[in-house]
Amino acid sequence: MLDHYYISVFNYYKKTLGKRSLTLALLYINLLELSILFALAAFFKAFASQMRVLTIASTKFWILLGIVSLFIIFKNWMRYNGKKRNVLNAKLKAKSISIFLLWFLPIGCLLIAFVLLQVQ
Repeated sequence: MLDHYYISVFNYYKKTLGKRSLTLALLYINLLELSILFALAAFFKAFASQMRVLTIASTKFWILLGIVSLFIIFKNWMRYNGKKRNVLNAKLKAKSISIFLLWFLPIGCLLIAFVLLQVQ
């Protein structure tokens, strides 16, 4: 699913930006995956606080989230460079998704995460 989003953003901006579309598509997929991770982390943090379960300290939680975020960025950088991108581009040339919907997905995940972080 995320591969399809990456290729859709890449193909949309490839016409206007050329080689810069690679960087923008990588930035988009990183933003999307990190916002999904942030929303899930906020959900589990809110769930644990509502259930009065103290499993991990807040500082350790944010450090762990940062380490996982760095891993995701590195994974995407390795995955979407070179041959893998060309193979995905050849496979997923079907129909593209609206660019406005694609950019709304990470924004929506971040909004959900911020709402969940307000839960006490």
